[in-house]
Amino acid sequence: MSGRIVAVVPAFEEAEAIGAVVSEIRDFDSGIDVVVVDDGSGDGTAEAAVAAGAVVVRLPFNLGIGAAVQTGFRYALEQDYDIAVRLDGDGQHDAAELPKLLAPLERDEADVVTGSRFRAEDGSYRPPLGRRLGITWFAKLVSLLSRQQVTDTTSGFQALNRPAIALFARDYPSDYPEVEATVLLLKHRLRLVEVPVEMRERETGSSSITFLRSFYYAIKVTLALFVGMARRSAVPTEDAPR
Repeated sequence: MSGRIVAVVPAFEEAEAIGAVVSEIRDFDSGIDVVVVDDGSGDGTAEAAVAAGAVVVRLPFNLGIGAAVQTGFRYALEQDYDIAVRLDGDGQHDAAELPKLLAPLERDEADVVTGSRFRAEDGSYRPPLGRRLGITWFAKLVSLLSRQQVTDTTSGFQALNRPAIALFARDYPSDYPEVEATVLLLKHRLRLVEVPVEMRERETGSSSITFLRSFYYAIKVTLALFVGMARRSAVPTEDAPR
């Protein structure tokens, strides 16, 4: 892959997993730089990431996944990277799958490539009921709003080119951000492509998305999607009225 590539890895309380995540990326391709955005962890996440060879950007306290991801994209933009790949810090994303995400960018077929758990032919991914209902709902809603079929709007496994990095460095949603971010990039007429990938189950820690919280986020993000679609300009500019 031509150009400079950085792996953006948001992490909160992932001391047990982050070292292996960083090492796996570096083993896959030592030419990929790795920046771990430590979202106010208190368990040694930052120290483990540094020991594995990553650059660490430490947030002063826990700001949430959206702020951590946006910080990573700002870093990528400021450091003049051509490509950013995003992997979560819990080890669910396999660095060996990265060529699938990078290939459409190399062919200039996409601005953002998302690894989808639901395009695999065997359909082996089986999330818990609450999450499965939420994923299905958002996939149908975003497909309707964007007039493009998407299957995995909650995937955090992505590759982005320079225009997409610049967009998300300026504006990135907060809670449960991937769904809103999908609509944001499509509203800006950036090209989104999904590719089938395999993802691993979380081996350490636990997800913050419980059954009840899934329904809370479903309502919250649905409202945010309609508000976002109603905005004349998705990203405010300096000339925009205040």
